[in-house]
Amino acid sequence: LQVVAGPGAGRGSVVEADDLVRVARQGHPAPADPRLTAADIALISYTSGTSGTPKGAMNPHGAITYNATRQVTGHPLPEGAGYFALAPLFHITGLVCELAACFVNAGTLVLTHRFHPGAVLDAFLEHRPAYAIGPATAFTALAAHPDATRDHFASFQVLSSGGAPLPPALVERLRADFGFYLRNGYGLTECTAPCASVPAHLEAPVDPATGTLSVGVPGAQTLVRILDEHGAELPLGEAGEIAVRGPQVVPGYWGLPDATAAAFPDGELRTGDVGFMDADGWLYVVDRKKDMINTSGFKVWPREVEDVLYTHPAVREAAVVGVPDPYRGETVKAYVSLRPGASAGPAELAAYCADRLAAYKYPRQVEILPVLPQTTSGKILRRELRDRG
Repeated sequence: LQVVAGPGAGRGSVVEADDLVRVARQGHPAPADPRLTAADIALISYTSGTSGTPKGAMNPHGAITYNATRQVTGHPLPEGAGYFALAPLFHITGLVCELAACFVNAGTLVLTHRFHPGAVLDAFLEHRPAYAIGPATAFTALAAHPDATRDHFASFQVLSSGGAPLPPALVERLRADFGFYLRNGYGLTECTAPCASVPAHLEAPVDPATGTLSVGVPGAQTLVRILDEHGAELPLGEAGEIAVRGPQVVPGYWGLPDATAAAFPDGELRTGDVGFMDADGWLYVVDRKKDMINTSGFKVWPREVEDVLYTHPAVREAAVVGVPDPYRGETVKAYVSLRPGASAGPAELAAYCADRLAAYKYPRQVEILPVLPQTTSGKILRRELRDRG
C-alpha cells in the first residue's frame, strides 16, 4: 500500500509511511487543505497476482466513497454496528467493504492479528459483530474447526463472500451446519472492490446448465457487458469476457501505460474473467480466461469441475488445472484437500466427477494435498499448482 500525496497525485509523488510518522512526531502543523476532488487518487492497491505480476491500481477518492457507501446501503445494518475484518485490510475487499464501510456507518471494526480459525471464532463470541466479508477459503476453515458452533455466527446479520469463487455446495453446507446464508459478490482491485452483489432481500440463483452460483446484479450507475473476443457485445446467456464501466472503476495502473491501455479501453475495464448474464440481470462468473483447459480440442472451465468436487462430502478445498498430456495436449488435473476426519482416494474422487460431468471434463488425475497454496488474501493459487504439474 502506498499513500499518494496531493491533487493530481496519479502523476505526483509517493510519500512513505515512515515520513508521515516522522513529520507528525516533530509537531509540525497540519498541511494546508489540498482540496481533493473525487477524481484524485487516494491510494494504490495491488492486484493479487494470481495470474501474473501484481499491478498497482490507482483507486480514486470517489471510487472508494462510492463503494463504501454502496456497501452500507446494499447491506443495511444499524448505525454503529460491529464489522469484523475477516478479509485483510491490505486487500481491496477488506479496505473498502470492511474499513471504509465501517467508517460510513459509524461502526466498530474488530481485527485479529492473523487469520487463525480458533482465534476468529473466539472473537466472534466476544465482540458479537453484525457483518463480515471474506473469501470462501476463510469460511471453509472456520467451518472445519472442531469448536465451531451455530452460536459463533448467531450475531451476524450479513455474511458475504468476496475475493474468490464461492461454490454452491459450500453455501448449502454452511446453511445446514451453522444456520446462515453466505451472500456472494463480485469485484476486482480495478473496481475498488465490488461491482455486483446479491440484493439484501434475495438469494443468488444457481444456473441450471452449468451449476454456477450467481455473483449478484450490477450496482447503481454500473454497466456490465459480456463481450466476444473481438469486443462485440454478446446476447444474454452467452459466455464471454466481463467488462465493467462505472464510478468504482479505476483510471489505470500506476506507471504502466501499456497495461492500462490494454485493460481500460475508453475507460471500460476488461476484467479477464469469463461470464454471462441471464434474462433477469443476474451475473455469473465462469472462470478466468487464462485458466481455460483445452483437452483434445474441447474447452473445460476449471470452476465447473471444482464445483462438482465441492459437493463430495470429504472435500474441503479443490483446484483444477490443465497439465500437459502427450495425447490430449492438456488433461484435467484436480488438487484436493480433505475435511478433518474424512477420507477419499484419488480414484474415488475421479469416479465421482465422471458420474456428474461430460467424459472430457472429469479429472484424469487427482492429487490429494494437506492444504492448497493460497495468496495472503485467501485465493487458491492455481498458477502454483499448474507449475507443480
